Amino acid sequence: MTESTYKQVVQPYKGDPFVGHLATPISDSGFTNAFINNLPAYRKGLSPLGRGLEIGLAHGYFLVGPEVVFGTNRDFAGEPYLAALLTAISIVLLGTIGLNAHGLVSLKSAAESPEGTEKLRTSEGWSEFSSGFFIGGMSSAFLAYFLLEKFEGIDAIFRGFVN
Repeated sequence: MTESTYKQVVQPYKGDPFVGHLATPISDSGFTNAFINNLPAYRKGLSPLGRGLEIGLAHGYFLVGPEVVFGTNRDFAGEPYLAALLTAISIVLLGTIGLNAHGLVSLKSAAESPEGTEKLRTSEGWSEFSSGFFIGGMSSAFLAYFLLEKFEGIDAIFRGFVN
């Protein structure tokens, strides 16, 4: 068989091999583009506060579980879930401090920004984003703690519905 009978799976971006972009069937697919464009960081029409809430909810909720399993207090017989909650709260707080520092240092205020600048690219918009991250992260960390702490009761409720 000749080389021309095989379909080239990985091709240079727009046919130019000198462009530093590797378009693969996965990275250049419609599904991947739709998935990435639906993430809160890239979704159109979402306020900075809404973006921060969504991202914070996801991060705060998933910080508690790994801390219970892999954290320093995992063998503590008293309150391993409380120790995990405190660690998750600390991580969300540190992340919020870092987000605020980035917004204050790197971004201009809305008065100094050119007209038509996206709100998230101003220091005020970034402050809203980090506030939403803080609120979402704290609330979802408390929700994860509550679900872990009261798992037996919640499980009994659902078993009663099923059986």
